[in-house]
Amino acid sequence: MRTFVLLFWLLLIINPAASQEKRVSLLFAGDAMQHMPQVRGARTEDGSYRYDSCFSLVRDKIAAADIAGVNFETTLGRKPYSGYPTFSSPDEFALALKDAGFDIFFQANNHAVDRGSMGLQRTIDILDSIGIRHTGTFKSDETRSLYYPLMIIKNGMRIAFLNYVYDTNGLAVKPPNIVNLIDSNRIKRDLRHTQLYKPDIIIAQMHWGEEYHTTPSPQQKIMAALLLKNGVRIVIGHHPHVIQPLVVEKANSDIRSVVYYSLGNFISNQQRTHTDGGMLAEIVISRRDDNAPVVIESCDYSFVWVRKKQLKGRINYQLIPSWKAENVVMGIEEKRKMDIFVRNAQRIVHKSL
Repeated sequence: MRTFVLLFWLLLIINPAASQEKRVSLLFAGDAMQHMPQVRGARTEDGSYRYDSCFSLVRDKIAAADIAGVNFETTLGRKPYSGYPTFSSPDEFALALKDAGFDIFFQANNHAVDRGSMGLQRTIDILDSIGIRHTGTFKSDETRSLYYPLMIIKNGMRIAFLNYVYDTNGLAVKPPNIVNLIDSNRIKRDLRHTQLYKPDIIIAQMHWGEEYHTTPSPQQKIMAALLLKNGVRIVIGHHPHVIQPLVVEKANSDIRSVVYYSLGNFISNQQRTHTDGGMLAEIVISRRDDNAPVVIESCDYSFVWVRKKQLKGRINYQLIPSWKAENVVMGIEEKRKMDIFVRNAQRIVHKSL
């Protein structure tokens, strides 16, 4: 008996992970946009672009996540830079998001081909060169076959990411380029193909819905049901530029699935009601041991608000996180606007559907 106990403890010392529950923390942000006032605000005297101050107060939370992803809603299509309706942004914007802690850019959105094939392909090249994983757009069917779904193995868990968009604003996606469009049959085929990779969990990032609507459309609800029925456990939505409700499905006390219908804007120059901030989705998945299934341990959220401050004739943009707001020096009007945004966001998140 003593020999058995000794061997047992030796095995735990040699391989302590064998006795420990494994976790992966996930964080997702909404629309990372670049309107021209943002581009002008980031330009320095030497002609380069700096975005350090934009993300300085949220960097610690993003970087602390095991995996962090964002909807990259612009292109890196070279100069002349442009904002709405056809976006092309400085490469430094992508670098700043990486430095803020993001690991994955989701590219399937309605602005993916704002600069045509050149913009789509150059964006992919730049992201590859700086070491950012990405999905949703592809140079060709061959590269899509090789790299879709995006599979990430973290702490022994196999996580599959899928990404789709409703349209590309009527702009043609020129062959051989591909942008993943929302199509029920294609999505079901992709999900069957994804199962060949033996994922422990599947996460779908969906660019869908109606702009500025705080309630999901019937089409969003139908597509969410299709995704969940076909093996997706976590759905993350963006595009409406406003927050939409969070829906959690449980079996007893266990979380079966999570749908964040829209995270709203992460950073932008939009100013109409509900668009001046967004939600961060914070999810923890875990497994008891290597033979146990992966479970959704928790799902949570927090808010960020975009502060716009005049500085030397330009606007300085800074994300103010809700969890630090009390310690940030703000003017009375700034604090009032942020309080309104957060109160409205809390109400929307828990809206009954």
